[in-house]
Amino acid sequence: MECRVQWLGESGMAFAAHTGSGHIAVMDGAPEGGGHNLAPRPMELVLAGAGGCTAYDVVMILKKGRQDISGCEVALKAERAESDPKVFTRIHFHFIVKGRNLKADAVARAIALSAEKYCSASIMLGKTAAITHDWEIVEA
Repeated sequence: MECRVQWLGESGMAFAAHTGSGHIAVMDGAPEGGGHNLAPRPMELVLAGAGGCTAYDVVMILKKGRQDISGCEVALKAERAESDPKVFTRIHFHFIVKGRNLKADAVARAIALSAEKYCSASIMLGKTAAITHDWEIVEA
């Protein structure tokens, strides 16, 4: 995996990440740090990446388990250390899984498998943060 991050100019603190898969993600700093608040902060993207990684796993596991899933949303809330480096210290993942006749044990198993085996992003963040999960099923 590769990524190249480029500063977008002297007038601020915006950066473009050019990913190995050929995509671009833009990041910016807060105004108090010299940014213009034009894009997500880098740590917001780290958190979003963990959410995307685990949601991907949950959807794939439920599909492979022949569950009739039609939606998956993960709301994440994180706390960071007060001093540098301001690593994540707590992250809570709340899953909202939508579908028809979804089995609660299948949803719980998919989330557990992602958390314990497949989601490299959240497993990596778990080295510094206490990670918790809960979930709900919404009948579609």
